[in-house]
Amino acid sequence: MSNSSLKTLSQIRLIPGAMSDLFAQVSSSGRITLADQYGLMAALLEEELAEQERASIDRLLYALKRGRLKVVREISAK
Repeated sequence: MSNSSLKTLSQIRLIPGAMSDLFAQVSSSGRITLADQYGLMAALLEEELAEQERASIDRLLYALKRGRLKVVREISAK
């Protein structure tokens, strides 16, 4: 990854409360979109991520690993 890509990713900020919304949407649909993936990246780049948010990310990653979520190449869920 180039330096400019890393700089752009470091400028992404998570909207307050977005992690719980993202977790609920992905959990209910069983699909993770491109926008969801960028939301997760933004959350992981946050230095002061709440413990509950980190636990939600861990649960989503575990579901991905177990094949319980489908990665889709769409911008948002329909």
